[in-house]
Amino acid sequence: MRYEAVLFDFDGVLADTEPLHFEAWRDALSPLGIRLDWDFYRSQCIGICDDELLELLATQSNRPQTALRLRQQMPVKQRLFIAKAEAAPPVPEQVISMIKDLISYRLAVVTSTSRSEVEPVLRAAGILESFQCVICAEDVARHKPDPEPYLEAARRLGIKHGLVVEDSVAGEAAAKAAGFEVLRVASVAEVPGRVRERLGLP
Repeated sequence: MRYEAVLFDFDGVLADTEPLHFEAWRDALSPLGIRLDWDFYRSQCIGICDDELLELLATQSNRPQTALRLRQQMPVKQRLFIAKAEAAPPVPEQVISMIKDLISYRLAVVTSTSRSEVEPVLRAAGILESFQCVICAEDVARHKPDPEPYLEAARRLGIKHGLVVEDSVAGEAAAKAAGFEVLRVASVAEVPGRVRERLGLP
């Protein structure tokens, strides 16, 4: 085989979690007078760090709020997100089928998302045990676009040649800097077909 392993980013590659994050934030912040709508969240809040996100969310309140006050709601948001993800895993059936068909490869998830938001989704989708390695935000000191997450995954898997599936500029840069080939995708929906084509699978 050309590759020893296939390494996947999480958000936007294996799972479409942003609608669930939006719903969890919307429900967690509603008691504070914040009326969050999807168009604002989708255009302004995706792909930024927590500090920036909280500052932005505070601007949506109908009464003065601070990012510090909103941060106190993060445990509530976390519980809501996990409950929603477990009730309706945001992993398409075609992705689940693809992962189960990659039994000949070592598999990893490499993400800048926290483990508490990754493993419950993969477990609910029935594919957590398919991955020999799951690298999350707390596993490394430097995040994408630094290559450390992919280098750590390669070390744990014991591999040198792998295919990385990524949807972001930072993720692609990290994977290439770690010496991997990259399959860049635009959405979760196209992942199964593109991966099967690259690997020569039906």
